[in-house]
Amino acid sequence: QVQLVESGGGLVQPGGSLRLSCAASGRIFSFYVMGWYRQAPGKQRELVARITSGGSTYYADSVKGRFTISRDNDKTTVYLQMMSLKPEDTAVYYCNSFPATVAYWGQGTQVTVSS
Repeated sequence: QVQLVESGGGLVQPGGSLRLSCAASGRIFSFYVMGWYRQAPGKQRELVARITSGGSTYYADSVKGRFTISRDNDKTTVYLQMMSLKPEDTAVYYCNSFPATVAYWGQGTQVTVSS
């Protein structure tokens, strides 16, 4: 059984930065492609970035060049470094496997970008 706990969200001004963390329990973590997703009010949840166990990455066009996904397989943690944040980045951010596994959705962490 894998449990994922997101943290690191908060209120930040436009242009600011945040680093999100996703702590995973479960020894099979290192075999998964992991992703960060987000859901803004009134919108569907979308994939923001994903990373393979070997470190290959993919980014949605909307965050490319501003966000960086990384993982520490020893610490079973996935990170999302977010820079140059925009109001449209405001959302609840979740981590999950890719493709997402329904049973792994956690509470997420709220990111609000506002002046």
